[in-house]
Formats: sequence, C-alpha cells, structure tokens
Amino acid sequence: MAMIPTTILTGFLGAGKTTLLNRILQEDHGMRIAVIENEFGQENIDNEILVQDSNEHIIEMNNGCICCTVRGDLIVGLSELARKRDAGLIAFDRVVIETTGLANPGPVAQTFFVDEEVGSHYMLDAIITVVDARHAMKQLDEYEEAQRQVGFADKLLLSKTDLVSEDDVAALTRRLKRINPRAPIARADFGRAPLAEVLDIRGFNLNEKLELDPDFLVTETAHVHDHDHAHADEHAHEHTHEHTAACATDCGHADHHHAQHSDDIAAFVFKSTQPFDSAKLDEFLGGLVQVYGPRMLRYKGVLLMQGAERKVVFQGVHQLMGSDLGAKWGENEVRGSKMVFIGKNLPKDIFIRGLEQCLV
Repeated sequence: MAMIPTTILTGFLGAGKTTLLNRILQEDHGMRIAVIENEFGQENIDNEILVQDSNEHIIEMNNGCICCTVRGDLIVGLSELARKRDAGLIAFDRVVIETTGLANPGPVAQTFFVDEEVGSHYMLDAIITVVDARHAMKQLDEYEEAQRQVGFADKLLLSKTDLVSEDDVAALTRRLKRINPRAPIARADFGRAPLAEVLDIRGFNLNEKLELDPDFLVTETAHVHDHDHAHADEHAHEHTHEHTAACATDCGHADHHHAQHSDDIAAFVFKSTQPFDSAKLDEFLGGLVQVYGPRMLRYKGVLLMQGAERKVVFQGVHQLMGSDLGAKWGENEVRGSKMVFIGKNLPKDIFIRGLEQCLV
C-alpha cells in the first residue's frame, strides 16, 4: 500500500491554524483527509471548536474527512490509525497533524524517523507554519517557540494580512526569509489558502524529482573564494568554491522600521562546485550532529560526491540525519553542492570551515 502523505500544521497561538483546518474539514474537495489534533493536555478545546463533539476519539465528517484526537504519544495514535485503515475500518488518503500553539515541531517531525511502523506507513510531506501578520514581530521577539516554528517550516502561510499595512507585511516577509530563506511564503487570510498551498507540496522529502527551492538564495549575499589545490599528479587544478550566508541583520534593505530585530534562529547556506570526500564528510557531519544537534532545527542539501554519477540528497532534524541517492547529474548540468542549515545560534564559521576541509 502506498505511503500516506502527512502534513504537520504549526504556528503560534492565535495564528489561524484552526480556521484553516475548519476549511479543510468542511470544504467539498473530495479528499479523504485524517486531521489529527496533537494535544498533550487533558482538555482539547480545538477539537470542540472543529467538530462540536468532544466525546468521540474519531469523528467522521460528511466530506470524507475524519478528525481525531491524539493525547500524548503520537506514535501510538498514528500506528492505530494505520491499523484501522489497513483493516478497512476507516478510510483516508492523507493526514494533517495540528500541533499546539506553543509546540516545538521538532519532536513531531522526528516521529517519522524514529519509529519503524510509522515510517513504513507515513511519508512526511511538509511542515506548514501559519504566521500571524499582526502579532508575529512581537512574538518572534519574545518567544523562542515562534522562531522555531518558522525555522522548521517548509512553507509559511501569512494570516491576518488584512489587519496590517503592506509595508508591515513586506518587513515581516524579509524577517521570515532571514530566519528561513528556504521556505516559500504565501497568504492565507481567514483560512483561505488553496489546498495546493498546503497539501502535496513535497517540501520535506528530497527525492529524485525535487531539488532545493531555486529561490532559496534570493535574500543572501554571496562571496566567492578561489583556492589552488596541488595534486599528486603532474599539475595543479584551480577550483572555485562559493558559499553564502543568510544575513543576520538588515541586509541593507531600505526599510528601517523593523531593522533592529535579531533572532536566535537563523539560516546559512554552503555552496561548492568541488566534490566532497564522502568519508571526511560523514565524519564531520556526524560530529556536528553530536555537538550541535539539539540546536540544528532543519538541514538539507544536494551533494556532489567524488566519483559519483548521481546526486546525494540529505536532510535532518536535530540529531536525526539521513541521506539517499538522487537523480543522475545531467550531461550539461553544472555540478555542485548546496546545503542549508537552520538552527539556534549555530557557529556558522565552524560549519563552513569544516565543510571546506571535506572537499576534494
């Protein structure tokens, strides 16, 4: 049976997650979606808002959706849903998990890596973060959870943009791109986001058909270094190695109204046209994860490895990291590696210098 695509929907308190879910649950879209309320407390208020019935564990909607509550162990809840689906007791084609407004999405995402049964049934499609355009600047200043939710996102949906000026939206957009340059940004006022903006966006899983978002370097300033490497053979080769870092401050934008914000969560990018030595890279990345894993929210990339005719794609959440073979390099394609790291107070220089030392 095909893997069940799963979307994690997160966002700070009051951002509009439940409004968006209501639309998904009530719209006549013909999809059979299981919506999971991932609650850790004793009372599940959202479930009452969504379906006006808190007495049942699983409620079937008239448009083919189902809504269920998972308190505590998400692994147990997902596994039970999969078993009931396999037994023909319930029918659904995809899952949307809504986290609490103060949740760190990391442990929810890790569920899909650490449990064999969950991993055999479910495919994490994307982490979608709803951002309250009216209150996000203050929330990002005051709450690390809000920064983490933005940092983890594969896609950002702005809500309540009708309550602020376009200048405010532009300033917030710039800040969000500094925290997470990889995540596309769209608007979702009153929960009005096309389902194509939420489902099947393949934002989390890198595979043969997916490269990093080609626009994920738009807000960054590149600087290029030339290195001469002497080889054991009869001549030396000159390689160009380029890496980029996301701006941590205002990046020179004309708008100064919000220019003083400095977020703990930030991103930087590494690029190189030189191939990696696989043994050196494995050892270095393993060390990074051991030391900085708790602060590494998300990281992924497309890698050029020495002697390999196929791309290597990798991704990770905190200490959990995986890689796989991707598509073959095209005959006329410029070969190179692109890696993005999003985390809390990560020592960019250590990462960059270490990766440079893993190049051939």
